[in-house]
Amino acid sequence: MEKQLILFGAQHLYLAIAISAGIFVYSRPKELRLKLLLSLVIAFPLTYLVAKIGSAFFESPRPFVLSGIPPLLPHAADNGFPSDHTLLSAACAALILWSGKRLGIVLMGAAFLVGYARVLAGVHHPVDVIGSMVIATGVAWVVWRYVVPRVLGRYFSEKMDKS
Repeated sequence: MEKQLILFGAQHLYLAIAISAGIFVYSRPKELRLKLLLSLVIAFPLTYLVAKIGSAFFESPRPFVLSGIPPLLPHAADNGFPSDHTLLSAACAALILWSGKRLGIVLMGAAFLVGYARVLAGVHHPVDVIGSMVIATGVAWVVWRYVVPRVLGRYFSEKMDKS
């Protein structure tokens, strides 16, 4: 049973986070929904780009490569930094956190569990998970706080100018 929980957390929990975030987004009023959708569209690729740049500067061999102990799930023996599953989960959770504190906290906890399960499964080190959470949360905050308001401000001002 323990192994199945670890595998679920490591391989599938991020999907539950994304689905929960999607339901939350579509339940919001129109302006907030637009801001959330735009934030997701901008933050996901930007988070991934920042993470890939980070991985070029930080090498973290997978735990199973160093220990010789096979992981619980098959995985390539590439650079473990950052954890992509944790990265996606934390980016989703952070964007929800800025607009819905209660659900955002729950999703951020779930994102942490994704990372923890990946560590228990033997495919990441804690630094890979922590790095993912820091990158995702930081990028999501910048996008939510600075980028999207500027984009939406231009959109609404252009729309007002045309009418």
